[in-house]
Amino acid sequence: MNGPGRAIPHTTSRAAVLDVIRAAGTISRAGLVDATGFTGATISTVVRKLIDDGLVLETGRTESTGGKPRVLLRLDRTSCYAVGVHLDPVGITYVLTDLTGAIVSRMTRAGTGNEDPAVIVGRTATQIDFLIDGAGVDRERILGVGLVSAANGSHPRQPAMRHWLDFPAKTELERTTGLPVVIGNDATAAALGEYWAGSTDGFPIFAAISMGAHLGAGLLVNGLPHHGTGGFAGQIGHVCLDIEGPVCWCGARGCAEILAGPEAVVDAARADTALARTTGIDGEHPSVAAEFAAVVRAARRGDTGAIALLESSAEHLAVAVRVMANIVDPDLLVLTGPGSATAGPFYLPAIQQELDRAFFARAEHPVRVRLSTFASTAPAVGAATMALQAELVPMYPGQRLPEGIEQETTGA
Repeated sequence: MNGPGRAIPHTTSRAAVLDVIRAAGTISRAGLVDATGFTGATISTVVRKLIDDGLVLETGRTESTGGKPRVLLRLDRTSCYAVGVHLDPVGITYVLTDLTGAIVSRMTRAGTGNEDPAVIVGRTATQIDFLIDGAGVDRERILGVGLVSAANGSHPRQPAMRHWLDFPAKTELERTTGLPVVIGNDATAAALGEYWAGSTDGFPIFAAISMGAHLGAGLLVNGLPHHGTGGFAGQIGHVCLDIEGPVCWCGARGCAEILAGPEAVVDAARADTALARTTGIDGEHPSVAAEFAAVVRAARRGDTGAIALLESSAEHLAVAVRVMANIVDPDLLVLTGPGSATAGPFYLPAIQQELDRAFFARAEHPVRVRLSTFASTAPAVGAATMALQAELVPMYPGQRLPEGIEQETTGA
């Protein structure tokens, strides 16, 4: 299994080969030898077994360069599937993805609110059955379920899902669905979803800035999530922007979330009588997400008060992002999560401008900022990806994918 000078992060040669094929899109057996460092005999044996198991297909040949064209391989995307679930106080997002992580079916239902976790998990199991049956997918092809929320890897004082912290969600959902379940943090899952979707351009260090009910960040290094010792990495919402600022729920003062998060924007809009009336948030308060969206809609209509609130929020968040960028030195940042889906165009320019102006290593390399193409569902897609990865391409922690993985193209 040991290739010449290659660091192999996977637990088996089968997992390594399958993941390289996934990352490349299409690749030949010779390409797999180059990418993994395995011998030709090992590649032939592993590929034959993957084809026999229905996970990989032969699909066309490379262009001829004088020798015999190489047979190309790709994943059989319909061979197996996974379910991703993003639990959030505002809404629960469900996705069914194929082997490549592409969305087959999705739906959103009412959020967790303050309901008993056992009730929510029972309802979630029913919705998972509905999602699978509605897509017409054989349940035997479902590898597992990924379940992510802010409660995983969150501070015990976090108000939104505090009552979930001691609930055995993984065990209960496995019991009610009969499927393997993996759990994780929603911001990290969003980063993994972006990575598997191929939107990171192969950059080795990448972060997803997630704006939902709270602010968070997921960090991937060479394709592997960085969780931190206790799963608390990426708490960008708790970067201090004002040491004498208001007290945050985490116990610190002047955090980015308390100054610039969606709830801070909504609170400021409510405090402005005219703006509250214009945006329609002067009555009952359905949710922070709904009221934040109302402020964004007002800004899009040209309301100067709403625009000023969002610009102030974006400027504060941009400073927090710069602090994180100075620490981790990423190549790419992707704005994701439901809040970014709603307000991303207001935040992206401010963040990019701040990085271009003041990022420490800007003279050496830029940090590109991009808005996710599936921001509202990225955590759920990442959750499904976690299930796929756990079952098919398990990795040893702390290592990396092999370098030099390039897609090969078919001939005419």
